[in-house]
Amino acid sequence: MHQRVRLWFVSGFIGLSSLGCQTAARHSARSSPPPAHMRVAPEAPAIAASPIPETDLGKATDDSSPADSDQEPLSDIRLTAAEEDTVAGSPSVSLQYLESVALANNPAIRQASAAAYKAMGARQQVGLLPNPTVGYFGEQLGDAGTDQHGVSLTQTIVLGDKLALNACVLSQSVQAQLWELEAQRYRVLTDVRLRYYDAMAAQQRLRAAEEFIPVAQRGVEIARSRKEAAEGAQPEVLQAEIQQNELELLQQRATYAFQAAWKELSATVGQPRMLPTELAVPNPPSTDPRDWEDAYNSIVARSPELRAANSRIARASMNLRRQQAQPIPNLELQLGFGRDLGTDSEFGRVQAGMPIPVFNDNRGNISTAEAEYCRAFHDRERLQMSVRARLARAAQEFDSARAAVRRYDEAILPKASESLRLSEQAYETGEFNFLQVLIARRTYFDTTLQAIDARRELAQAAATVDGLLLSGGLADVPDAGEDDSLRGQALDGQ
Repeated sequence: MHQRVRLWFVSGFIGLSSLGCQTAARHSARSSPPPAHMRVAPEAPAIAASPIPETDLGKATDDSSPADSDQEPLSDIRLTAAEEDTVAGSPSVSLQYLESVALANNPAIRQASAAAYKAMGARQQVGLLPNPTVGYFGEQLGDAGTDQHGVSLTQTIVLGDKLALNACVLSQSVQAQLWELEAQRYRVLTDVRLRYYDAMAAQQRLRAAEEFIPVAQRGVEIARSRKEAAEGAQPEVLQAEIQQNELELLQQRATYAFQAAWKELSATVGQPRMLPTELAVPNPPSTDPRDWEDAYNSIVARSPELRAANSRIARASMNLRRQQAQPIPNLELQLGFGRDLGTDSEFGRVQAGMPIPVFNDNRGNISTAEAEYCRAFHDRERLQMSVRARLARAAQEFDSARAAVRRYDEAILPKASESLRLSEQAYETGEFNFLQVLIARRTYFDTTLQAIDARRELAQAAATVDGLLLSGGLADVPDAGEDDSLRGQALDGQ
Protein backbone atom coordinates (compact mmCIF):
# COMPACT_ATOMS: atom_id res chain seq x y z
CA MET A 1 0.00 0.00 0.00
CA HIS A 2 2.81 2.39 0.94
CA GLN A 3 4.62 1.88 -2.39
CA ARG A 4 1.43 2.24 -4.48
CA VAL A 5 0.45 5.52 -2.85
CA ARG A 6 3.97 6.95 -3.29
CA LEU A 7 4.10 5.95 -6.95
CA TRP A 8 0.67 7.48 -7.51
CA PHE A 9 1.80 10.69 -5.80
CA VAL A 10 5.00 11.07 -7.86
CA SER A 11 3.54 10.06 -11.25
CA GLY A 12 0.56 12.35 -10.80
CA PHE A 13 2.72 15.38 -9.99
CA ILE A 14 5.13 14.74 -12.88
CA GLY A 15 2.25 14.31 -15.31
CA LEU A 16 0.63 17.59 -14.35
CA SER A 17 3.99 19.45 -14.46
CA SER A 18 4.75 18.13 -17.95
CA LEU A 19 1.26 19.17 -19.03
CA GLY A 20 2.09 22.74 -18.01
CA CYS A 21 5.41 22.66 -19.94
CA GLN A 22 3.71 21.37 -23.06
CA THR A 23 1.08 24.07 -22.81
CA ALA A 24 3.77 26.77 -22.56
CA ALA A 25 5.43 25.50 -25.73
CA ARG A 26 2.36 26.13 -27.89
CA HIS A 27 1.16 29.46 -29.19
CA SER A 28 -2.09 30.65 -27.77
CA ALA A 29 -4.90 30.29 -30.32
CA ARG A 30 -6.91 32.83 -28.36
CA SER A 31 -4.57 35.72 -29.25
CA SER A 32 -6.11 38.49 -31.30
CA PRO A 33 -4.57 41.33 -33.32
CA PRO A 34 -4.78 44.96 -32.20
CA PRO A 35 -8.23 46.56 -32.49
CA ALA A 36 -9.15 48.19 -35.77
CA HIS A 37 -8.66 51.74 -34.53
CA MET A 38 -5.09 50.90 -33.47
CA ARG A 39 -4.04 49.00 -36.59
CA VAL A 40 -2.56 51.72 -38.74
CA ALA A 41 -0.39 50.82 -41.69
CA PRO A 42 1.27 52.80 -44.48
CA GLU A 43 0.18 52.25 -48.04
CA ALA A 44 3.55 50.79 -49.01
CA PRO A 45 5.76 50.41 -45.93
CA ALA A 46 9.47 50.23 -46.62
CA ILE A 47 9.89 47.82 -43.74
CA ALA A 48 7.05 45.68 -42.47
CA ALA A 49 7.04 44.09 -39.06
CA SER A 50 7.40 40.38 -39.70
CA PRO A 51 4.69 38.26 -38.06
CA ILE A 52 5.66 35.88 -35.28
CA PRO A 53 5.69 32.30 -36.58
CA GLU A 54 2.91 30.32 -34.97
CA THR A 55 5.15 27.30 -34.39
CA ASP A 56 8.23 29.00 -32.96
CA LEU A 57 7.68 31.63 -30.31
CA GLY A 58 11.37 32.18 -29.69
CA LYS A 59 12.36 32.93 -33.26
CA ALA A 60 13.21 36.51 -34.19
CA THR A 61 11.05 38.36 -36.65
CA ASP A 62 14.00 39.55 -38.74
CA ASP A 63 15.49 37.10 -41.18
CA SER A 64 18.96 38.35 -40.36
CA SER A 65 20.33 39.35 -37.00
CA PRO A 66 23.46 41.33 -36.20
CA ALA A 67 24.41 38.47 -33.92
CA ASP A 68 24.46 36.13 -36.92
CA SER A 69 26.48 38.39 -39.21
CA ASP A 70 29.99 37.72 -40.39
CA GLN A 71 31.42 40.66 -38.48
CA GLU A 72 33.91 40.00 -35.73
CA PRO A 73 32.73 40.27 -32.13
CA LEU A 74 33.53 43.64 -30.67
CA SER A 75 35.65 42.14 -27.93
CA ASP A 76 37.89 40.50 -30.53
CA ILE A 77 38.75 43.65 -32.49
CA ARG A 78 42.37 43.97 -31.46
CA LEU A 79 45.62 44.40 -33.32
CA THR A 80 48.34 41.84 -32.78
CA ALA A 81 51.67 42.87 -31.30
CA ALA A 82 53.29 42.62 -34.74
CA GLU A 83 50.62 44.88 -36.25
CA GLU A 84 51.07 47.42 -33.45
CA ASP A 85 54.83 47.49 -34.02
CA THR A 86 54.23 47.97 -37.75
CA VAL A 87 51.89 50.89 -37.11
CA ALA A 88 54.23 52.43 -34.55
CA GLY A 89 57.13 52.27 -36.97
CA SER A 90 55.19 53.51 -40.00
CA PRO A 91 55.42 57.15 -41.09
CA SER A 92 51.63 57.57 -41.17
CA VAL A 93 48.43 56.31 -39.57
CA SER A 94 45.68 54.89 -41.76
CA LEU A 95 41.95 55.37 -41.42
CA GLN A 96 41.42 51.59 -41.17
CA TYR A 97 43.72 51.38 -38.15
CA LEU A 98 41.91 54.19 -36.34
CA GLU A 99 38.54 52.58 -37.11
CA SER A 100 39.64 49.29 -35.54
CA VAL A 101 40.97 51.10 -32.46
CA ALA A 102 37.70 53.05 -32.10
CA LEU A 103 35.55 49.92 -32.32
CA ALA A 104 37.67 48.30 -29.62
CA ASN A 105 37.70 51.27 -27.24
CA ASN A 106 34.42 53.12 -27.66
CA PRO A 107 32.48 53.05 -24.37
CA ALA A 108 29.13 53.61 -26.08
CA ILE A 109 29.58 50.34 -27.99
CA ARG A 110 30.24 48.58 -24.70
CA GLN A 111 27.13 50.24 -23.26
CA ALA A 112 25.04 48.93 -26.12
CA SER A 113 26.57 45.48 -25.72
CA ALA A 114 25.79 45.47 -21.99
CA ALA A 115 22.21 46.53 -22.72
CA ALA A 116 21.84 43.59 -25.11
CA TYR A 117 23.16 41.16 -22.47
CA LYS A 118 20.75 42.71 -19.98
CA ALA A 119 17.84 41.98 -22.30
CA MET A 120 19.11 38.42 -22.81
CA GLY A 121 19.20 37.83 -19.07
CA ALA A 122 15.66 39.15 -18.67
CA ARG A 123 14.49 36.95 -21.55
CA GLN A 124 15.91 33.89 -19.82
CA GLN A 125 14.30 34.80 -16.51
CA VAL A 126 10.76 35.54 -17.69
CA GLY A 127 10.28 32.06 -19.18
CA LEU A 128 11.26 30.04 -16.11
CA LEU A 129 8.69 27.76 -14.48
CA PRO A 130 7.71 28.57 -10.88
CA ASN A 131 9.43 26.57 -8.17
CA PRO A 132 7.42 23.91 -6.29
CA THR A 133 6.75 24.35 -2.58
CA VAL A 134 7.43 21.50 -0.17
CA GLY A 135 5.56 21.60 3.14
CA TYR A 136 4.46 19.69 6.20
CA PHE A 137 0.91 19.28 7.44
CA GLY A 138 -0.48 17.83 10.65
CA GLU A 139 -4.08 17.26 11.72
CA GLN A 140 -5.81 16.20 14.95
CA LEU A 141 -2.60 16.87 16.84
CA GLY A 142 -2.67 15.79 20.49
CA ASP A 143 -5.96 13.89 20.07
CA ALA A 144 -5.14 10.63 21.93
CA GLY A 145 -3.02 8.98 19.25
CA THR A 146 -5.18 9.92 16.27
CA ASP A 147 -2.64 12.38 14.82
CA GLN A 148 -2.20 12.62 11.07
CA HIS A 149 1.17 13.74 9.74
CA GLY A 150 2.28 14.19 6.16
CA VAL A 151 4.25 16.11 3.55
CA SER A 152 2.82 18.17 0.68
CA LEU A 153 4.08 19.41 -2.65
CA THR A 154 2.46 22.51 -4.17
CA GLN A 155 3.00 23.60 -7.76
CA THR A 156 1.59 26.47 -9.81
CA ILE A 157 0.74 25.38 -13.37
CA VAL A 158 0.91 28.49 -15.56
CA LEU A 159 -1.77 28.30 -18.24
CA GLY A 160 -2.43 30.38 -21.32
CA ASP A 161 1.12 30.09 -22.70
CA LYS A 162 2.03 33.10 -20.58
CA LEU A 163 5.61 32.04 -19.89
CA ALA A 164 6.26 31.23 -23.56
CA LEU A 165 4.76 34.57 -24.57
CA ASN A 166 6.96 36.29 -21.99
CA ALA A 167 10.06 34.83 -23.63
CA CYS A 168 8.82 35.85 -27.07
CA VAL A 169 8.24 39.45 -25.97
CA LEU A 170 11.74 39.68 -24.56
CA SER A 171 13.20 37.98 -27.66
CA GLN A 172 12.09 41.01 -29.64
CA SER A 173 13.72 43.28 -27.07
CA VAL A 174 16.96 41.36 -27.51
CA GLN A 175 16.73 41.78 -31.28
CA ALA A 176 16.12 45.52 -30.88
CA GLN A 177 19.16 45.88 -28.62
CA LEU A 178 21.36 43.89 -31.00
CA TRP A 179 20.33 46.22 -33.82
CA GLU A 180 21.03 49.20 -31.56
CA LEU A 181 24.49 47.76 -31.01
CA GLU A 182 25.00 47.49 -34.76
CA ALA A 183 23.76 51.07 -35.20
CA GLN A 184 26.28 52.22 -32.61
CA ARG A 185 29.07 50.61 -34.60
CA TYR A 186 28.02 52.61 -37.65
CA ARG A 187 27.86 55.80 -35.56
CA VAL A 188 31.37 55.27 -34.28
CA LEU A 189 32.77 54.53 -37.74
CA THR A 190 31.06 57.58 -39.24
CA ASP A 191 32.38 59.83 -36.48
CA VAL A 192 35.91 58.52 -36.91
CA ARG A 193 35.75 59.14 -40.65
CA LEU A 194 34.36 62.66 -40.25
CA ARG A 195 37.04 63.59 -37.71
CA TYR A 196 39.70 61.91 -39.84
CA TYR A 197 38.80 64.01 -42.85
CA ASP A 198 38.80 67.15 -40.68
CA ALA A 199 42.31 66.33 -39.49
CA MET A 200 43.38 65.39 -43.02
CA ALA A 201 42.17 68.74 -44.37
CA ALA A 202 43.95 70.60 -41.55
CA GLN A 203 47.10 68.65 -42.34
CA GLN A 204 46.87 69.53 -46.04
CA ARG A 205 46.20 73.22 -45.28
CA LEU A 206 49.29 73.27 -43.08
CA ARG A 207 51.33 71.61 -45.80
CA ALA A 208 50.06 74.06 -48.42
CA ALA A 209 51.09 76.99 -46.24
CA GLU A 210 54.51 75.46 -45.65
CA GLU A 211 55.01 74.86 -49.36
CA PHE A 212 53.89 78.36 -50.35
CA ILE A 213 56.05 80.26 -47.84
CA PRO A 214 59.21 79.78 -50.00
CA VAL A 215 57.27 81.31 -52.90
CA ALA A 216 56.50 84.36 -50.78
CA GLN A 217 60.09 84.55 -49.59
CA ARG A 218 61.28 84.42 -53.17
CA GLY A 219 58.85 87.22 -53.98
CA VAL A 220 60.39 89.37 -51.24
CA GLU A 221 63.86 88.70 -52.64
CA ILE A 222 62.78 89.61 -56.15
CA ALA A 223 61.11 92.81 -54.93
CA ARG A 224 64.25 93.84 -53.06
CA SER A 225 66.52 93.08 -55.99
CA ARG A 226 64.27 95.10 -58.31
CA LYS A 227 64.38 98.01 -55.90
CA GLU A 228 68.18 97.84 -55.71
CA ALA A 229 68.29 97.80 -59.51
CA ALA A 230 66.01 100.87 -59.52
CA GLU A 231 63.34 98.86 -61.34
CA GLY A 232 60.97 98.70 -58.38
CA ALA A 233 59.88 100.75 -55.42
CA GLN A 234 59.69 100.40 -51.63
CA PRO A 235 55.89 99.76 -51.62
CA GLU A 236 56.50 96.59 -53.64
CA VAL A 237 58.93 95.35 -50.99
CA LEU A 238 56.46 96.16 -48.22
CA GLN A 239 53.60 94.41 -50.03
CA ALA A 240 55.76 91.31 -50.53
CA GLU A 241 56.74 91.29 -46.85
CA ILE A 242 53.11 91.70 -45.81
CA GLN A 243 52.15 88.71 -47.92
CA GLN A 244 54.97 86.67 -46.41
CA ASN A 245 53.87 87.57 -42.88
CA GLU A 246 50.28 86.65 -43.70
CA LEU A 247 51.40 83.25 -44.94
CA GLU A 248 53.47 82.66 -41.82
CA LEU A 249 50.45 83.57 -39.71
CA LEU A 250 48.30 81.18 -41.77
CA GLN A 251 50.89 78.46 -41.20
CA GLN A 252 50.77 79.06 -37.46
CA ARG A 253 46.97 78.99 -37.40
CA ALA A 254 46.96 75.86 -39.58
CA THR A 255 49.29 74.23 -37.05
CA TYR A 256 46.87 74.99 -34.23
CA ALA A 257 43.94 73.78 -36.33
CA PHE A 258 45.69 70.48 -37.06
CA GLN A 259 46.52 69.96 -33.38
CA ALA A 260 42.90 70.63 -32.38
CA ALA A 261 41.56 68.33 -35.11
CA TRP A 262 43.98 65.62 -34.02
CA LYS A 263 42.87 65.89 -30.39
CA GLU A 264 39.24 65.60 -31.46
CA LEU A 265 40.09 62.59 -33.64
CA SER A 266 42.06 60.86 -30.88
CA ALA A 267 39.24 61.45 -28.39
CA THR A 268 36.73 59.97 -30.84
CA VAL A 269 39.00 56.97 -31.37
CA GLY A 270 39.34 56.47 -27.61
CA GLN A 271 43.06 57.20 -27.38
CA PRO A 272 43.23 60.81 -26.11
CA ARG A 273 46.97 60.63 -25.42
CA MET A 274 47.86 59.64 -28.96
CA LEU A 275 50.45 62.09 -30.31
CA PRO A 276 49.88 63.92 -33.63
CA THR A 277 51.06 61.78 -36.51
CA GLU A 278 51.07 62.04 -40.26
CA LEU A 279 47.75 60.79 -41.63
CA ALA A 280 47.73 58.48 -44.62
CA VAL A 281 45.70 59.81 -47.54
CA PRO A 282 42.79 57.37 -48.14
CA ASN A 283 41.33 56.64 -51.53
CA PRO A 284 39.26 59.64 -52.63
CA PRO A 285 35.50 59.10 -52.92
CA SER A 286 34.05 58.69 -56.37
CA THR A 287 32.84 61.85 -58.06
CA ASP A 288 30.27 59.96 -60.10
CA PRO A 289 26.67 61.14 -59.62
CA ARG A 290 24.44 59.11 -57.30
CA ASP A 291 20.81 58.11 -57.60
CA TRP A 292 19.48 59.43 -54.32
CA GLU A 293 16.18 57.57 -54.47
CA ASP A 294 18.08 54.30 -54.79
CA ALA A 295 20.32 55.46 -51.94
CA TYR A 296 17.26 56.08 -49.77
CA ASN A 297 15.82 52.64 -50.50
CA SER A 298 19.18 51.04 -49.73
CA ILE A 299 19.50 52.88 -46.43
CA VAL A 300 15.96 51.97 -45.39
CA ALA A 301 16.60 48.32 -46.22
CA ARG A 302 19.96 48.16 -44.42
CA SER A 303 19.65 50.63 -41.57
CA PRO A 304 20.02 48.96 -38.15
CA GLU A 305 18.21 51.99 -36.72
CA LEU A 306 15.07 51.06 -38.67
CA ARG A 307 15.50 47.35 -37.99
CA ALA A 308 15.60 48.11 -34.27
CA ALA A 309 12.36 50.05 -34.71
CA ASN A 310 10.94 47.05 -36.57
CA SER A 311 11.83 44.78 -33.66
CA ARG A 312 10.16 47.18 -31.24
CA ILE A 313 6.97 46.95 -33.29
CA ALA A 314 7.15 43.15 -33.11
CA ARG A 315 7.73 43.37 -29.35
CA ALA A 316 4.70 45.62 -28.89
CA SER A 317 2.56 43.28 -30.99
CA MET A 318 3.65 40.24 -29.01
CA ASN A 319 3.18 42.08 -25.71
CA LEU A 320 -0.42 42.77 -26.72
CA ARG A 321 -0.96 39.03 -27.20
CA ARG A 322 0.72 38.44 -23.87
CA GLN A 323 -1.60 40.85 -22.04
CA GLN A 324 -4.64 39.29 -23.71
CA ALA A 325 -3.56 35.92 -22.27
CA GLN A 326 -3.17 37.28 -18.72
CA PRO A 327 -6.84 36.77 -17.65
CA ILE A 328 -6.47 33.02 -18.17
CA PRO A 329 -6.06 31.81 -14.55
CA ASN A 330 -3.26 29.58 -13.35
CA LEU A 331 -3.89 26.19 -11.74
CA GLU A 332 -2.72 25.78 -8.14
CA LEU A 333 -2.11 22.06 -7.52
CA GLN A 334 -1.23 20.50 -4.17
CA LEU A 335 -0.41 16.85 -3.63
CA GLY A 336 -0.01 15.37 -0.13
CA PHE A 337 1.11 12.07 1.40
CA GLY A 338 0.86 11.14 5.09
CA ARG A 339 0.22 8.59 7.81
CA ASP A 340 -2.73 8.29 10.17
CA LEU A 341 -1.40 7.23 13.57
CA GLY A 342 -4.88 6.24 14.73
CA THR A 343 -5.32 3.59 12.05
CA ASP A 344 -1.60 3.09 11.32
CA SER A 345 -2.29 3.52 7.61
CA GLU A 346 -1.01 5.80 4.86
CA PHE A 347 -3.13 8.21 2.86
CA GLY A 348 -2.84 10.74 0.05
CA ARG A 349 -4.73 13.85 -0.88
CA VAL A 350 -5.08 16.19 -3.85
CA GLN A 351 -6.11 19.83 -3.81
CA ALA A 352 -6.55 22.10 -6.84
CA GLY A 353 -7.83 25.63 -7.33
CA MET A 354 -7.66 28.67 -9.52
CA PRO A 355 -8.80 32.30 -9.27
CA ILE A 356 -11.86 33.40 -11.20
CA PRO A 357 -11.25 36.53 -13.35
CA VAL A 358 -14.49 38.27 -12.37
CA PHE A 359 -13.30 41.71 -11.28
CA ASN A 360 -9.89 41.90 -12.99
CA ASP A 361 -9.73 40.96 -16.66
CA ASN A 362 -6.47 42.91 -17.29
CA ARG A 363 -8.30 45.48 -19.43
CA GLY A 364 -6.03 48.34 -18.39
CA ASN A 365 -2.83 46.52 -19.37
CA ILE A 366 -4.37 45.47 -22.67
CA SER A 367 -5.20 49.10 -23.48
CA THR A 368 -1.66 50.09 -22.54
CA ALA A 369 -0.24 47.41 -24.85
CA GLU A 370 -2.43 48.66 -27.71
CA ALA A 371 -1.11 52.20 -27.21
CA GLU A 372 2.46 50.87 -27.07
CA TYR A 373 1.95 49.11 -30.40
CA CYS A 374 0.60 52.30 -31.98
CA ARG A 375 3.50 54.33 -30.61
CA ALA A 376 6.11 51.84 -31.85
CA PHE A 377 4.57 51.85 -35.33
CA HIS A 378 4.60 55.63 -35.59
CA ASP A 379 8.13 55.73 -34.22
CA ARG A 380 9.25 53.72 -37.24
CA GLU A 381 7.40 56.14 -39.55
CA ARG A 382 9.16 59.02 -37.80
CA LEU A 383 12.55 57.40 -38.35
CA GLN A 384 11.82 56.85 -42.04
CA MET A 385 10.94 60.52 -42.45
CA SER A 386 14.07 61.46 -40.50
CA VAL A 387 16.19 59.31 -42.82
CA ARG A 388 14.75 61.07 -45.87
CA ALA A 389 15.39 64.51 -44.33
CA ARG A 390 18.97 63.64 -43.33
CA LEU A 391 19.62 62.14 -46.75
CA ALA A 392 18.38 65.31 -48.45
CA ARG A 393 20.93 67.36 -46.52
CA ALA A 394 23.73 64.86 -47.18
CA ALA A 395 22.81 64.68 -50.88
CA GLN A 396 22.96 68.47 -51.20
CA GLU A 397 26.38 68.54 -49.53
CA PHE A 398 27.65 65.67 -51.68
CA ASP A 399 26.44 67.11 -54.99
CA SER A 400 27.75 70.58 -54.15
CA ALA A 401 31.16 69.28 -53.06
CA ARG A 402 31.31 66.91 -56.04
CA ALA A 403 30.73 69.77 -58.50
CA ALA A 404 33.36 71.89 -56.73
CA VAL A 405 35.99 69.13 -56.69
CA ARG A 406 35.55 68.36 -60.37
CA ARG A 407 35.75 72.03 -61.30
CA TYR A 408 38.84 72.67 -59.14
CA ASP A 409 40.67 69.57 -60.39
CA GLU A 410 39.81 69.99 -64.06
CA ALA A 411 39.96 73.75 -64.55
CA ILE A 412 40.58 76.09 -61.65
CA LEU A 413 43.72 74.62 -60.07
CA PRO A 414 45.60 74.04 -63.35
CA LYS A 415 44.79 77.56 -64.53
CA ALA A 416 45.74 79.13 -61.19
CA SER A 417 49.07 77.30 -61.20
CA GLU A 418 49.83 78.32 -64.79
CA SER A 419 48.77 81.91 -64.08
CA LEU A 420 51.15 82.11 -61.12
CA ARG A 421 54.05 80.70 -63.14
CA LEU A 422 53.52 83.13 -66.04
CA SER A 423 53.02 86.10 -63.71
CA GLU A 424 56.27 85.39 -61.87
CA GLN A 425 58.14 85.18 -65.16
CA ALA A 426 56.54 88.37 -66.48
CA TYR A 427 57.32 90.22 -63.25
CA GLU A 428 60.99 89.22 -63.37
CA THR A 429 61.24 90.56 -66.92
CA GLY A 430 59.32 93.73 -66.04
CA GLU A 431 56.24 92.92 -68.11
CA PHE A 432 53.87 92.78 -65.07
CA ASN A 433 53.61 95.18 -62.20
CA PHE A 434 53.83 93.94 -58.63
CA LEU A 435 50.10 94.19 -57.93
CA GLN A 436 49.38 91.68 -60.69
CA VAL A 437 51.87 89.24 -59.16
CA LEU A 438 50.35 89.60 -55.71
CA ILE A 439 46.92 88.85 -57.09
CA ALA A 440 48.21 85.76 -58.90
CA ARG A 441 49.93 84.48 -55.76
CA ARG A 442 46.92 85.08 -53.57
CA THR A 443 44.58 83.50 -56.11
CA TYR A 444 46.70 80.38 -56.32
CA PHE A 445 46.97 79.97 -52.55
CA ASP A 446 43.29 80.66 -51.88
CA THR A 447 42.29 78.28 -54.67
CA THR A 448 44.45 75.55 -53.14
CA LEU A 449 42.78 75.97 -49.74
CA GLN A 450 39.30 76.00 -51.26
CA ALA A 451 40.06 72.81 -53.18
CA ILE A 452 41.18 71.16 -49.93
CA ASP A 453 37.92 72.19 -48.26
CA ALA A 454 35.88 70.90 -51.20
CA ARG A 455 37.60 67.50 -51.05
CA ARG A 456 36.98 67.34 -47.30
CA GLU A 457 33.29 68.16 -47.76
CA LEU A 458 32.96 65.53 -50.47
CA ALA A 459 34.65 62.85 -48.37
CA GLN A 460 32.55 63.69 -45.32
CA ALA A 461 29.30 63.68 -47.28
CA ALA A 462 30.18 60.30 -48.79
CA ALA A 463 31.12 58.95 -45.34
CA THR A 464 27.78 60.13 -43.93
CA VAL A 465 25.80 58.39 -46.67
CA ASP A 466 27.92 55.22 -46.55
CA GLY A 467 27.47 55.22 -42.76
CA LEU A 468 23.68 55.01 -43.26
CA LEU A 469 23.30 58.60 -41.98
CA LEU A 470 24.21 57.49 -38.45
CA SER A 471 26.51 59.61 -36.31
CA GLY A 472 27.03 60.41 -32.63
CA GLY A 473 29.46 57.69 -31.58
CA LEU A 474 29.81 59.16 -28.08
CA ALA A 475 26.11 59.88 -27.50
CA ASP A 476 24.22 58.08 -24.75
CA VAL A 477 22.93 54.63 -25.72
CA PRO A 478 19.30 53.72 -24.88
CA ASP A 479 19.02 51.07 -22.20
CA ALA A 480 17.06 47.86 -22.66
CA GLY A 481 14.64 48.77 -19.87
CA GLU A 482 13.63 45.12 -19.39
CA ASP A 483 13.24 43.11 -16.19
CA ASP A 484 11.37 40.03 -14.98
CA SER A 485 8.09 41.86 -14.29
CA LEU A 486 6.29 39.83 -16.96
CA ARG A 487 7.12 36.64 -15.09
CA GLY A 488 5.75 38.10 -11.86
CA GLN A 489 2.60 39.06 -13.72
CA ALA A 490 2.33 35.55 -15.19
CA LEU A 491 2.55 33.93 -11.73
CA ASP A 492 0.07 36.35 -10.18
CA GLY A 493 -3.40 35.01 -10.81
CA GLN A 494 -5.03 38.15 -9.47
